[in-house]
Amino acid sequence: MLDVGKWPIFSLCSEAELQLVRQACVFGSASNELLYTTVNDEIFVLGTNCCGCLGLGDVQSTIEPRRLDSLSGKKIACLSYGSGPHIVLATTEGEVFTWGHNAYSQLGNGTTNAGLVPYHISTNLSNKQVIEVACGSYHSLVLTSDGEVFAWGYNNSGQVGSGSTANQPIPRRVTGCLQSKVVVNIACGQMCSMAVVNTGEVFVWGYNGNGQLGLGSSGNQPTPCRVAALQGIRVQRVACGYAHTLVLTDEGQVYAWGANSYGQLGTGNKSNQSYPTPVVVEKDRIIEIAACHSAHTSAAKTQGGHVYMWGQCRGQSVTLPHLTHFSSTDDVFACFATPAVTWRLLSVEPDDHLTVAESLKREFDNPNTADLKFLVDGKYIYVHKVLLKIRCEHFRSSLEDNEDDIVEMSEFSYPVYRAFLEYLYTDSISLSPEEAVGLLDLATFYRENRLKKLCQQTIKQGICEENAIALLSAAVKYEAQDLEEFCFRFCINHLTVVTQTSGFAEMDHDLLKNFISKASRVGAFKN
Repeated sequence: MLDVGKWPIFSLCSEAELQLVRQACVFGSASNELLYTTVNDEIFVLGTNCCGCLGLGDVQSTIEPRRLDSLSGKKIACLSYGSGPHIVLATTEGEVFTWGHNAYSQLGNGTTNAGLVPYHISTNLSNKQVIEVACGSYHSLVLTSDGEVFAWGYNNSGQVGSGSTANQPIPRRVTGCLQSKVVVNIACGQMCSMAVVNTGEVFVWGYNGNGQLGLGSSGNQPTPCRVAALQGIRVQRVACGYAHTLVLTDEGQVYAWGANSYGQLGTGNKSNQSYPTPVVVEKDRIIEIAACHSAHTSAAKTQGGHVYMWGQCRGQSVTLPHLTHFSSTDDVFACFATPAVTWRLLSVEPDDHLTVAESLKREFDNPNTADLKFLVDGKYIYVHKVLLKIRCEHFRSSLEDNEDDIVEMSEFSYPVYRAFLEYLYTDSISLSPEEAVGLLDLATFYRENRLKKLCQQTIKQGICEENAIALLSAAVKYEAQDLEEFCFRFCINHLTVVTQTSGFAEMDHDLLKNFISKASRVGAFKN
């Protein structure tokens, strides 16, 4: 299951809110904006709200999730964002909504006014079902179900594909070489546009100063042009970085071209390439490529599940595909892209599968599955012999030939012994600092060193002037040296009050003698 918590902005959401997330997009120049949908098909936003890009009707930032009521009842099919930022969203019904930055008409509503709320774009799209959207820095593309591409917005380099460099205020169909083609995939770089057609050909237009169009030149292209160098190669997908391009072929190979100052082409150097160049990842077939117009980072996933990254990775230039420990290309952008945005709309599937550890936690003290019960202070604790023998050396020997299904325990209290048994199932303890002293006794008796450390940590959290001497005494008794030193230092730092407590007055003679001697050595009684 995808861990959305890898994007820092999700730390603003509560654990309960995160459990409801089903789709998400992190965007913005500093990855400080977030839009997500819930299991209830509600849409929430939060963040700095630059240019009103949260669609809430204002430009106020929000540190808490706010529901986007204007899209109530709408289900998101796809979403993209620009640098302003502006948002282009398509619903499962094929409708298009835009909002946010609009200085270059990138919202497609015929104006250059910022869009503070989602606006339904219907001009030239009223009878069309949009199935994919893509945004450059300040221009927008959509793909319809019948394979047509419409574009609008900033057009200084021909990225709208209209044949001119005038900005396009409303959706306009991209024609020329695409007139009779069926497009199956679209993508945008900062100021360029790409389309893959059903025959596997790639058409490109817009800015080409870094060779990102793959035409062997650096001249801008105001109308779609086929990438001739890919003749005979059938492309399935295209992905655009800020100024570089990746394509994935039907044979699972990757080609790259364009800017390469960070090694984002994966060629082993930093030289720009104006022609498609093979990217050698590994012998395994590539099934997914990833890039984003706001970053110089590239990623790919193999059929075997390996995820590679290259380009700008947290300030480093990685010039060859680097094998990561990730299971998703999304993780690459969460952890290594600058900014840490999402390169696509995240899909978070509900995960009802329990890990082995989670399953074991659920079975603790379950009378329905247990084959052994401990009787402590007149109460039963239900456990499983095999787990106790696996997890604890003491039980491995004591239960070896024990056929009983009830074991009476009188040496320790019910809360302490229950906490011990629960620890064997969960690797954690939940006791008050006072009760943790009893568990420390048990951990010492059973030689459970990790449990002993956990007890000491819990006890430290509960120390005060009234109980400091009692805790020091326990630490000495159970040979918990770290805790002993901690309690001693606490007593020295609060010496005047501690020496007036009943615990100090009732202190064991030998312990008192050692305490005074040690306190003297550290200068506690100096005026």
